Amino acid sequence: MTLIDPAAFRRVGNPAIDHDHESFVTLLNRLDAASNTEFPGLFQLLFEHTEQHFAMEDQLMRDSRFPAEAEHTGEHQRVLGEFKQFKSRVDKGMLVFGRSFVRERLPQWFQLHVSTMDSALAAYINANGKP
Repeated sequence: MTLIDPAAFRRVGNPAIDHDHESFVTLLNRLDAASNTEFPGLFQLLFEHTEQHFAMEDQLMRDSRFPAEAEHTGEHQRVLGEFKQFKSRVDKGMLVFGRSFVRERLPQWFQLHVSTMDSALAAYINANGKP
């Protein structure tokens, strides 16, 4: 069983964003199925991927003068802060906290974020020309 069905999650219509989202879903599903030995390294990979993706989206928002930039980047900062708290626990060997975050927080947050904030960003970029 997968946390997020790779064929069913919403695409936003921006190739760079959609590509990163596909990678996120793949990593998240791998992390859920990972052994305790594999989990810390994959958690680190997902954290780094998320940081890079957020930086790319933040740049798209600046370049396109996206009106909701402050709210969207604020959400990125909030999620990264939460991610860092769980990462520090995983780094200390407290994998149960990381597994809980992966199963109970990230899938719901991701699907809501994609269907609201990222969809709005992609629609704005598509309507106003690519930055």
